Amino acid sequence: MAGMTCPLCHQPSTWKGNPWRPFCSERCQVTDLGTWAAEHYRIPGPTLTMDTSLSDSLERDDDTEEQQNH
Repeated sequence: MAGMTCPLCHQPSTWKGNPWRPFCSERCQVTDLGTWAAEHYRIPGPTLTMDTSLSDSLERDDDTEEQQNH
């Protein structure tokens, strides 16, 4: 793939010899990473919830360990 379009700014970009590929520049690459880190991008799927029985079990284990150490 010789020429392509930057997925962020849509400017022409190259694949070969481009350290920021598929982006056109370090700025676009870092901006995209920041968008992921801020959780602005979402992957569709069911909402995940924490299993409260597992959480309760872990808390009981922690309480037992603390009592044994005192």
